[in-house]
Amino acid sequence: MNCSFQDIIAWREAHKFVLSVYQVTSSFPNSEKFGLTSQFQQVAVSIPANIAERYRKLSKADKLRFLNIAQGSLEECRYYILLAKDLKYISQPQHDSLCIQIETTSKLLNGYCKGIINHSFDKNI
Repeated sequence: MNCSFQDIIAWREAHKFVLSVYQVTSSFPNSEKFGLTSQFQQVAVSIPANIAERYRKLSKADKLRFLNIAQGSLEECRYYILLAKDLKYISQPQHDSLCIQIETTSKLLNGYCKGIINHSFDKNI
């Protein structure tokens, strides 16, 4: 069976989150183009990118290191969601939707990490 990182549920949810971030940041003020817009997009992209990068790593420690980086980026995004709302760049419904997405992604990523920690090494985990 040919598997890829795209088969990982946590990756799929993280990718959906990135698409949402790009959608909401497209309406940010032009003055934020090289500020919050760019930073938010880059950090959001790093979540699924690190999940994907970990896919071909051989050791459990390497796998967990990349997932830990993804978790850190996820937490950074939580702050950008709050900041965007406080700056009135996003509406309350947009804020709530992004928070739900990030929470779902966080839970899946945490479960994925626990699965790697608690199970014997399997390169397809």
